[in-house]
Amino acid sequence: MKSRNDHERRNERAAQPVTGGRRAVASRRGRVAAILAAVVAIPVLAYSVPAIALAGQVPRGTRVDGVDIGGMSAADARSKLERELSERAARPLALSAAGKTVRLVPSELGLTFDIQATVEAALNGASTPTGIARSLFGGTRDLRPRVAVDEPRLTAKLADLARSVDAKPREGGIRYRGLEPQVILPKSGRALDRADAAGAVQEAYLNDRGSVALKVRTSPPAGSAAEVKRVAGALARTAVAAPLTLVNGGKKAQLPTAGLATGLRFVADGQGGLMPSFNAKDVLAGLDNQLVAASQRPKDASFKIVKGKPQVMSARLGRGIDAKALNKAVSAALAAGQRSVQVPVTETQPRVTTAQAKQLGIKEKVSSFTTRHPCCAPRVTNIHRIADIVDGYVVRPGETFSLNTIVGKRDKARGFVEAPMILNNRFVNDVGGGVSQFATTMFNAVFFGGFQDVQHMAHQYYISRYPPGRESTVSFPQPDFRWRNDSPYGVLIKASYTSTSITVQFWSTKRFDIDSQSSARYDVKPIPTLTESGPKCIPMDGVEGFAIDVWRTFKQDGKVQRKQKFHTVYAPEPRLTCT
Repeated sequence: MKSRNDHERRNERAAQPVTGGRRAVASRRGRVAAILAAVVAIPVLAYSVPAIALAGQVPRGTRVDGVDIGGMSAADARSKLERELSERAARPLALSAAGKTVRLVPSELGLTFDIQATVEAALNGASTPTGIARSLFGGTRDLRPRVAVDEPRLTAKLADLARSVDAKPREGGIRYRGLEPQVILPKSGRALDRADAAGAVQEAYLNDRGSVALKVRTSPPAGSAAEVKRVAGALARTAVAAPLTLVNGGKKAQLPTAGLATGLRFVADGQGGLMPSFNAKDVLAGLDNQLVAASQRPKDASFKIVKGKPQVMSARLGRGIDAKALNKAVSAALAAGQRSVQVPVTETQPRVTTAQAKQLGIKEKVSSFTTRHPCCAPRVTNIHRIADIVDGYVVRPGETFSLNTIVGKRDKARGFVEAPMILNNRFVNDVGGGVSQFATTMFNAVFFGGFQDVQHMAHQYYISRYPPGRESTVSFPQPDFRWRNDSPYGVLIKASYTSTSITVQFWSTKRFDIDSQSSARYDVKPIPTLTESGPKCIPMDGVEGFAIDVWRTFKQDGKVQRKQKFHTVYAPEPRLTCT
């Protein structure tokens, strides 16, 4: 029976509906899902709860250059960093390059701490598991402050520094002392590496380094010292070995070796070599007169004195030497080894036009001076010749008058003759000797006219026909006699002479009354006695040497405006006997 009942019960269970079995399976699956959900929810809750609680806070243990901002809100962290980093932000940086140092505060360089970006970097990752774990369980994180860069300002400041550091390479060249070539050796230049400097400055600011050495690049010259020396020993000597002939149609003039050397240089040609470069400025005086007919030359407006009043004489256009073209022509001729040059001539404006002359304020005589000399010596011819050249010349306001520039080298072609002059402590015969008397006469016209003395040199020995301490020598090309018209008016120079005197007058608008006072002679030196022989020996009478001071006093309406001191020392002139 039991076996049958068991069998029946099994059949009954097998005959139950299918839906009841599915419910049992679903129930079991639900229990499993619930268990799994609980397992997942625990860590999610463990992360999300502190994440929500710590949202907006900097993770604990976070430091910015040693400043602890951990656990702070973004606003509090910004405030603390602004306060703690303010001193460092204003600390000057010392930038050094090529021995030059400049100290600048970072803001001048366009550098500031970007506090907002720094705090955002600190907050970045705060909500990650690592950030949450650091906030819950400790740990440290060191950050660097973010830096904001004003690129234009930084570039401008580095450019300022570069201007004091940069030096272009010096190319070699050759000048002359007399006729002797003087070598100028090439030299490397330097330049601030601005791109590298920008990075170095930012890094120094970020790393709190008070000073930074900036890189400087070397800039080599194109030419070599060996090439300069080679040219100096060959072409530079040949260039001044003989005069240069200047030709304009049927007219010719000699440019002497001294004149060539005065205006000649050898300069870099841009390809590592040297080429001749001539500047005719200091040798043009008188060349127009020799190479261009008088009827073709321009004529400056000038003045004639009629019944004690200056009257304007009209200017005219003309033709004259084209100085720039002549420079190129002479340079090319010397480079090719030629000794003759066709002179370029062009239409030339007068230096002083008629309209300009009428506006110069030349209305009265403001100074005059006369020196005397014995009649009829060769030197008198030279004094008269230089007076003729300068007579009628107008010096414009602000212009500097150079006697050597206006007259040029004294030569026989223009009527100068040999006469005694002082050279190397002795009297020697030279073309143009004696013209220093004209320079002395003009110096005194400058002195009493109240104009600015620019360059004058007293004679080596005192000459009794001149006022002591108020005289000037002159030679070509040096020493020159130069003065500046420092008035707002033009100055007309009138030069006249007799057989025994030379007079220079200045006509302008009077500004000052001038007084002259002289000290007694002091530091007197005795006359040495010498004997020499030879056909070129010229006897010397001998004069004591001494020092003297002269004061020029400027007055207006009887009141002293200022005083000027001239100090002069004369060497003793030997008493020289020629045997």
